Amino acid sequence: MEEKILKKTAVFVLVIAIAACGTISYFPRLKTASEEFLTAMKEYQTKTKAEQLNMTGLEIMEYNNEQVKKETKEEPSFSGQIRLQLPLGVSGKDLSVTEDYLTRTVDIRIPYAGEDYFFEYPILGKADGIESLNYEFHKSYGIVQLVTEKVCELSSSYDGDYFYIGFLTPQELYDKVVVIDAGHGGDDPGTKKQGICEKDINLDILLRLKELFDASEDTSIGVYYTRTTDKNPEPKDRVGLANKSDADLFISIHNNSTKSGRMSSINGTQVMYDEVRSEKDPKAKEWAQICLEEVTTVTESSNKGLVAGNESYIIGNSKAPAVWIEVGFMTNQTELDKLRSRAYQSKAAQGIYNAIMRAFEEGY
Repeated sequence: MEEKILKKTAVFVLVIAIAACGTISYFPRLKTASEEFLTAMKEYQTKTKAEQLNMTGLEIMEYNNEQVKKETKEEPSFSGQIRLQLPLGVSGKDLSVTEDYLTRTVDIRIPYAGEDYFFEYPILGKADGIESLNYEFHKSYGIVQLVTEKVCELSSSYDGDYFYIGFLTPQELYDKVVVIDAGHGGDDPGTKKQGICEKDINLDILLRLKELFDASEDTSIGVYYTRTTDKNPEPKDRVGLANKSDADLFISIHNNSTKSGRMSSINGTQVMYDEVRSEKDPKAKEWAQICLEEVTTVTESSNKGLVAGNESYIIGNSKAPAVWIEVGFMTNQTELDKLRSRAYQSKAAQGIYNAIMRAFEEGY
């Protein structure tokens, strides 16, 4: 119904044009009138497109929704979704959808979508929870890009004419949500000793932890990672992933060094927590204690205690109880040798995994 409404003006113009052409030799005045009509319609269409070019993508979608509503006196016949019309000859299976949870960006790649895809194939849907909607034209395809206000899990489907994207909150899919961060990355190596970068150890531990969650049969826990490659997300994006997913727990994995940076006998595991939050919410400190106990139990590292960490940006700005785990000291030769080994990284990951499971069992 909606596509017929959106296209009927063009069909009407075509019918009038054909009728005019068929009677031109007999009705000169009708010819003049039809030309004037077509000119007026062309000016109208140009004006409409020009007006839409000054709109944002969300405004264009809302404009399309309003046109349908005016004609049918009803909202579009689908809800909680965005509907994209498929270009001629393109099937829904030809589209690819990628999602970056960290930036909450969704890219929908559409083969053979032209420069004027937004105007030739009107997008309909609900804009609730979407910050922006844009279209990029490339040589042989187009990309519709969405940025959502919160972290979303996508559901997609298609029929012969349309591709549908639905948006679910993590809480609609999972009982609990945890965000895990590997500190540093990219151009920020963190502590560097003997050619070994902290960023790499942090990431290796996170990847070992990801293996544990991926292998688990328990699908009730949703796990999001700030990075799984050698990149360096902004602190606001790291903690933003926790806040925008309404996470129950947030963990940042790091490794320690002495203040001087020189090798020493100091070793062991420390955990930073939000001491300001803990004054009102005892669970903030208790969560840190759980992490400290579980990691030191599995790794058999020495317990270096809890450390106040509210001044850390990601701890101080996390809505969820947050911890910053310093697994070991890279300035201790014995511990550095352990940290660079896959076996010890797996032990650290197991300790963090145990801490998460214990915390959820205890009501977090």
